[in-house]
Amino acid sequence: MRQLLSGTAAARGSALGRARVRLPHALDIDEARIGAEDVEAELARFHEAVDSVRADMRSLRERLHGALAQEIGEFLDLHALLLDDPELLSGIDALIRTGLYTADYALRLQRNRIAAVFEGMDDPYLRSRIDDIDQVIGRLHAALHSQRAALQGASGEILVTDSVAPAELAELQAQGVVGVITAGGSPLSHSAILARSLHLPLVVGAAQALQKINDGDVLAIDGGSGLVVLEPDAADLRGHHRRAAEVKRERRQLNRLRREPTRTLDGADIKLWANAESRNDVTEAHALGAAGVGLYRTEFLFLGSSELPDEDAQFRAYRDAVLAMTGRTVTIRTLDLGADKADKTGLALRDEPNPALGLRGVRLSLARSGLLHTQLRAIARASGYGPLRVLVPMVSGGEEVRAVRNALDEVLRELRAEGREIAAQIPLGAMIEVPSAALALPTFIGLCDFLSIGTNDLVQYLLAADRTNEALEGLYSPLHPAVLRVLRDVVRTGQRRGKPVTVCGEIAADPAFVPMLLALGLTELSLHPATLLEVRRTIRACDLGQLRAAAPALLRARNRSGIERWLQANPAG
Repeated sequence: MRQLLSGTAAARGSALGRARVRLPHALDIDEARIGAEDVEAELARFHEAVDSVRADMRSLRERLHGALAQEIGEFLDLHALLLDDPELLSGIDALIRTGLYTADYALRLQRNRIAAVFEGMDDPYLRSRIDDIDQVIGRLHAALHSQRAALQGASGEILVTDSVAPAELAELQAQGVVGVITAGGSPLSHSAILARSLHLPLVVGAAQALQKINDGDVLAIDGGSGLVVLEPDAADLRGHHRRAAEVKRERRQLNRLRREPTRTLDGADIKLWANAESRNDVTEAHALGAAGVGLYRTEFLFLGSSELPDEDAQFRAYRDAVLAMTGRTVTIRTLDLGADKADKTGLALRDEPNPALGLRGVRLSLARSGLLHTQLRAIARASGYGPLRVLVPMVSGGEEVRAVRNALDEVLRELRAEGREIAAQIPLGAMIEVPSAALALPTFIGLCDFLSIGTNDLVQYLLAADRTNEALEGLYSPLHPAVLRVLRDVVRTGQRRGKPVTVCGEIAADPAFVPMLLALGLTELSLHPATLLEVRRTIRACDLGQLRAAAPALLRARNRSGIERWLQANPAG
C-alpha cells in the first residue's frame, strides 16, 4: 500500500529500488555463558572477527583515491585505532575468560562500559565519539556472525538504516546500493557531504522509516526534496523516470560547460578554484577548467602512514600537483592536523580535552618547528615547477602569520644558498576561520598576500555550534546575520588593501548560496571538483550588478528566515 514518508534532503538524485533494512546496532543480546572448556574457542572466534574487520577496513582503504581517500580515510583510520585499543580488546578477552560470557554478550557489556565513560564527559565533542565506538562494535558484531557480506548482492537496493558512517558510503555504492535513507542524521554531516560527492541520493531524518519500511518493499526516493514513497504507484513511477531523465540531461548540459568561462550575465568574471587532496583531484580540476587549486590539503600525506613524510616525499607530491595544473596556481595549505584528524604517528594529540579548540592547524606546526621547516622547504622547492601559494590554517591573529612568514623567508634564503631553482616570491595567505582573525584582520592583513575564508569552521566557531551535532542542526547555518556581516567585513577589508579573498567550504559548493556570496562582494570561490560545473552554471545565470544592488536588503535581514526570503527573491537567473 502506497505511503509517503518525509525526511530531509541531503544529497540530490532520484533512486528506485527494493529496500534493504538494517536495524540499529542496539546489541540487544541476551546474557549467554559458555563452559570453561569453550573459552579458548570463543576467544579465537572473537579474534577472527577482529582480524576480519581489520582486513575489510584495510581493503577499503586501499581502494580509495582522491578526495575519498582523505575524507573517508580519516574515519577508517580512527576506527582502526579504536579497533586496536587495548581497553576494548583486553576488556572483552577478560569478560570471556573470567565471566565465561559469549563473545557477543561480552561485546555488549564492554560497549556499555565504554559508553558510560563517554556519556560522563563534559565535552560534547568527546561525548559524540561514542558513535564511532558503536560503528566499530557493529562491525565486530556482524563479523562474529559472518555478516561481513550482508550487503553483497545489494545491486539496485536502497539501504534503510538508523545512520550511515562516512567510511561505509563508497563501499555501499560499490556493492550496488543506489540510495540511502536514514532515520537520523543531518544534511551538514560528513556522510551527507560525501554522499553529494559520490552523487549517491541520500535522505536523512526520516524518523518513521525503520517502523514503516520492511525488507523487499519497493521505494522511490528523491534526495532533492527529502521525500520517500513506499510502494510507489504509476504516477510516482512516471515522476521518478522523469526526474532520472532530467538528471541525465542535466549532466550532459553541465559537461558542455567544461571549457566555458565562469562569467555572469553582465560580463563579470568570477574565479572558480578547486579544493584537492591528491593528483587525481588536481587532474579533474584541470579538466573542468578550474582557475587553479584554491586549497590543496596536505594532511593526506600524514594520515596514511605511521611515519612522518620526509621532505622529498612531500616535495614530489606538491611538485606533481603543480605540474598537473600546467601553469595555473596551486594553493598549498600547510598541515591542518588536529581536532578529528589524528594521524598514526602521534603527531596530533588524541586525548585533548577539547580538540576542536586545541593544538591544531598552524598551532601544531609552530609547536613542531622542524615539521614546519621541512614542509616549507618541500613547498618552496615545488615552486620551481610552476606558480604556487602557501595558505596558513587556523590563524587566530597576526603573530602566527608573522611566524610563518619569517620561517618561509628563512627557507627561501636556504634554498637559494643551495643553488635550488625556486620562485622569486611565494605568496602567503591566511585562512580566516577563527572569529578573532576576522575581527583583527585590519591589524595583520599587511602580512598577507591573499585570504581564504574557511566557512565550515568559521560558522561553527562563530555560532558555538558543532556542525556534526544533529541536535544543533537548526542552529548551525551560514544563513545567520552574524555570519553574513563577518563575510562582508572580511571581503571589504581585503578589497581596501587590494588582497584577493576566496571562500572555501561547503557554502561555496552550494549553488543556492552563490547569489548571496556574489552580493556580499566575493568574486572567488573554491570548492570540490564534483560541484564545480553546477556552480559555474549558476554564476552564468546571475546578474552581478543586480545582486550587489540588493546587498543592503540582505544585510538588513534580522534572522535566518529573512535571509531565506532574500534568496528566494534573488535567485540565479
